[in-house]
Amino acid sequence: MYVFVCHDDPDSIFTAIYDAWASRLGHKNIRILAKEPENYELFCEYIHVTTDAEKSRKVADTIRRRLGSAASPVLFQAIMADESSIAGSGRRSSSSSFSITKADALYRTLLLAFSMEYPDRVLECLGNPYVLYLFELSRSVQNEAHHLLGFLRFKELRSGILFSEIHPKNDVLPILGEHFCDRLPQENFMIYDGTRKLALIHRAGAFDFLIADASALDQNLIQNYSDSELEYQKLWCGFFESITIEARKNPSLQNQNIPKRFQKDTVEFQN
Repeated sequence: MYVFVCHDDPDSIFTAIYDAWASRLGHKNIRILAKEPENYELFCEYIHVTTDAEKSRKVADTIRRRLGSAASPVLFQAIMADESSIAGSGRRSSSSSFSITKADALYRTLLLAFSMEYPDRVLECLGNPYVLYLFELSRSVQNEAHHLLGFLRFKELRSGILFSEIHPKNDVLPILGEHFCDRLPQENFMIYDGTRKLALIHRAGAFDFLIADASALDQNLIQNYSDSELEYQKLWCGFFESITIEARKNPSLQNQNIPKRFQKDTVEFQN
């Protein structure tokens, strides 16, 4: 068995798929892992993949062209998922003794799609464990992104930039970026993913956005709010408290409406 090991990001996974396909080692003899294995297995040769933007682009373009606008977004979203957030992650295929992983599931799903007369209908094959796994991963990403579109709060810094910090389980920045670039095209804004130390940056008037490493982000800078922001925070928290009816508090319902893991990034719960 040949195991292609790559980083857990779209470019690395697409590069691994390109290298695995081009290796001609036999699809049944190949697995792809998007992380370093905890335990190396006997009779497996591990091949570490070097991320290549051109190879990644070719794979992504092929997926878009062959699978169309219906199936390709689901596959792209699936590889943005944190697998640990899926119930039953690490399940095994009935035809293999190995656990299913998202990178290998994508590889197997593409093999299935390209063997079909209509590749864009591959998502109809939910009886296939690899297709089902990707579908569940995509749904997890979509659900979390949907939550954050409602819960995400921007705060105005003294520099005039609108800043928001989130801690998602999945890599949802690309989805959020598309939404807020459309909603706030004339604003300079930044969304910081505290889980992955990545920042989505949008410049006023631009049609797209940049996602960059933000591990060295100055915490003092992003907590330096404008005077009007501090005033509005005070007013909002005052409103939040004033409408509370003590006898009708229902923390359980509140946690259903805004799950606790999102509360730490909303000003009314920070105070």
